[in-house]
Amino acid sequence: MQAQLTAQQIETIQASFINKVYAWMCLALVLTGFIAMRTVQSDALLSFIVGNQIVFFGLIIAELGIVFWLSRNIMAMSSNMAIGLFMLYSALNGLTLSILLLIYTQASVAQTFFITAGTFGLMSAYGYFTKKDLSSWGNLLFMALIGLILASVVNIFWANPTMYWLISYAGVLIFVGLTAYDTQKIKQMSLELEADSEAGRKGAIMGALTLYLDFINMFIFLLRIFGNRR
Repeated sequence: MQAQLTAQQIETIQASFINKVYAWMCLALVLTGFIAMRTVQSDALLSFIVGNQIVFFGLIIAELGIVFWLSRNIMAMSSNMAIGLFMLYSALNGLTLSILLLIYTQASVAQTFFITAGTFGLMSAYGYFTKKDLSSWGNLLFMALIGLILASVVNIFWANPTMYWLISYAGVLIFVGLTAYDTQKIKQMSLELEADSEAGRKGAIMGALTLYLDFINMFIFLLRIFGNRR
């Protein structure tokens, strides 16, 4: 496809596609933030979610299930169903992330959000505009992510403060790298899909989910570093 298009046409296609990806990602972030704030404002809802471990962990399992199923089966479903599942995941994430608004002060949450947005924006721009091939980052970042997950699980039981901080800083670095890597991958994917086709709409949703996860995880790890507990 690239050989049949001028450089300007390629740039236009890529910019149009990435704008759709960012639009869906931002909509999901707004929905997550809105649900989180409404949850902490409702004593009944907060008690139902945070005060009941079965419900809380059930929501987390449901979120993981949606992400896994959406990632594996998105091409077999309609774009409207993919959008619905993405928005459902974002809403459920808002319910579980509401606990952060109880743990940390509102000022530090807001401050960390803007730090995350700035860092995410810079690294996404780097991934989009750099001429360097970042594909070699993929396996390295994936292995680092697996190590991070395993270390986090171990530290739940070990509860070592030094390990907590190492995990936090490592998490930031990993998701900073993933933001650039994923953005470049999405940019390249834009030339393989017709933006206004069913496949193109589903590709934009999958790209938005990927960057949404990068943003949310970067935010959580930065909050562990910069957040002020109540």
